[in-house]
Formats: sequence, structure tokens, C-alpha cells
Amino acid sequence: MAHIFFSAYKFFGATNLIQKFTLLYKILKSGNTSYAKNGRCVGIMEYSFNVYNKMATTGLVLSLGRLIKPQQRPVILCIGSDLAIGDSLGPVCGTMLLKKKYCDLFVYGTLKKTITAKEIKYMNDFLHETHPDCPVIAIDAAVGDAGDIGLIRVTNNGIRPGLGANKRLGKVGDIGILGIVAEKSVFNYSLLNLTRLNLVYRMADIISDAVADFSARSLFGETGEVAV
Repeated sequence: MAHIFFSAYKFFGATNLIQKFTLLYKILKSGNTSYAKNGRCVGIMEYSFNVYNKMATTGLVLSLGRLIKPQQRPVILCIGSDLAIGDSLGPVCGTMLLKKKYCDLFVYGTLKKTITAKEIKYMNDFLHETHPDCPVIAIDAAVGDAGDIGLIRVTNNGIRPGLGANKRLGKVGDIGILGIVAEKSVFNYSLLNLTRLNLVYRMADIISDAVADFSARSLFGETGEVAV
């Protein structure tokens, strides 16, 4: 973890370094964590970042670093549809990730080839067979309380897609990244159609940057050499 903090230092510079590290510490401390005596996580860890926080991308990278072992190469599953603006967060993220220079991860779900909630069972089986040893990062849009709109949540408990459209489906992914794009309501799907594109695009930009940065840090060392 020390090399990640050192990289953050180099990226943001020395100005107000103590304040920035204090902020990152508070961000990471916000997760609810339970540990057994051997130090392994046995509970649910969750981190939340506001889309308008300038440190959100760095916070996401650090969170992924805590939830995924350094030697593991995750697979990215971006869930959603391009038929509703609010539900398009996943496909937009997937499309952005494919354009990242140093993101060598397998990415499923883009604007060109969307993966919606009805394909979840098939995708679960496919990912377990094709990438049996890889953790799956599932990315999707979500609804929540009015004050939560604009939050990006990261958890080690996967996600349950379809809840925003009042569908109850199984869990998918080992790591879940949820972007809260609208207020929870009995008319959830209608509200997803009224979501501002700017919010979805900004969330997708932050999430894709963080995942690509995490991938690059896993692939390359501090000197730029490939990590083994």
C-alpha cells in the first residue's frame, strides 16, 4: 500500500500533502470492516466517494487496492442499457475502459454490446468457466436516497443488478462499483430516464480512470517495469 501513497504524492505534488493524506485516510476509514484474528477480512467493506470530490479517482484506486490482492488481475463486467440515460453508466464505463492505453483487463459490456440484467445468469456461468481464478469487478448504476445521488460506492460484496428497475436477480461480481444516479422511487425506471447525462458521464469517467489506473499500477512497478 505504501507505493500507492507514494504514487499519489508524486501525482498531486507536495502542496498541502498532509491535508490530502488526511483526506484519503478519512476516505478509507469510512469503510465498514471486520477482521478475524489472522487479519483476513470477514465482513463487508464499503467505501463511498462523491463524484464532485477531486480525490474520488485516487480514493477508488486505493479502495480497489485494499479489496483485490496485488497478484490478481480482475475481469470487468459493466452492466446496463443504452435505452435509459441513468442505466447507461455501466456500458459507458466499458466503452471508456477499452480506449485506455494501459488497461489490459478483460472488459465485458459496452455501448456497442450491452449486458443487461437478464443476461446476468449467463454471464455468471461464463465468467466462472472462462476466468475461474479472476475476481470480477461489476459496475452498474443504482438508485438511492436523494442525498446519495452522485455517490460512487465500492464494496467487496458484489452487486444485485436490476433492483433499480424493480427486478430481483442474483448477485454478480466479487467487487461491486455502484454509481447512484437517481432517487429511489416506485417509478425507478422512469427516473433513470430523467437522469442527467452529465452526471452519468462524469461518474463513468472517474470509474474508468480509477480501474485503468489500478490496472496500470498492478502491471507496472514504480520504475515503469512490468511487475511479476
